[in-house]
Amino acid sequence: MLEIKNLKKSYAEPDGGELPILDIPAWKVESGEQVVVVGSSGCGKTTLLHITAGILRPTSGHVFIDGWDIPLLTEAERDVFRAKRIGYVFQTFNLLQAFSALQNVLIGMTFSGKHDKNRARHLLERVGLAHRLHHKPSQLSVGEQQRVSVARALANSPKLVLADEPTANVDVGNQQQVIDMLRETCKEENVALILVTHAPDVAGQFDRVDHLPEINLVLKQKTTHSHHK
Repeated sequence: MLEIKNLKKSYAEPDGGELPILDIPAWKVESGEQVVVVGSSGCGKTTLLHITAGILRPTSGHVFIDGWDIPLLTEAERDVFRAKRIGYVFQTFNLLQAFSALQNVLIGMTFSGKHDKNRARHLLERVGLAHRLHHKPSQLSVGEQQRVSVARALANSPKLVLADEPTANVDVGNQQQVIDMLRETCKEENVALILVTHAPDVAGQFDRVDHLPEINLVLKQKTTHSHHK
């Protein structure tokens, strides 16, 4: 499903040097598999998700999804690919303020050529928002906005869902609901799920937990250097 090979990402520094962020020789996620990626803040988790989704280009290396090497696609091709095959739950929701919850989920579908009002409604009902379909983001609590973004990520029946700290801004009472809905829907539809989190209680629910410092050589080298000092 997802296979990463020799992936490197670095940023140019003002002095002309390179700041390495990611160096991942190999990493794989199978179809329908659910993986949590953990690591301290600033260790490259969001960068990894953005590169996997084709939002960011790596400096070098391969990101195969369904056999397609994402970095080789043009920006327009990556946008279409992402719309059809990837669901993304952003930490900051990225909802369109002028539209209702239902419209936000439907707009998420239009990019892939679908317009299934029943599915959109069903997904919002699953996250407990049946009574909030026609509310705009400004009329929803932070937790409700996050649940809309989860419904939107699943709207296209993607092959892969990427979730960046999906419970970070959700009140404690609704955190489990968000996780359960993501996991159950992905399981039912055989969707691979990669979830980034700081929360040990969230990570503890998954069979596979990958620590980014163990797969990202940039972090391994930093840790080794600090131990030798």
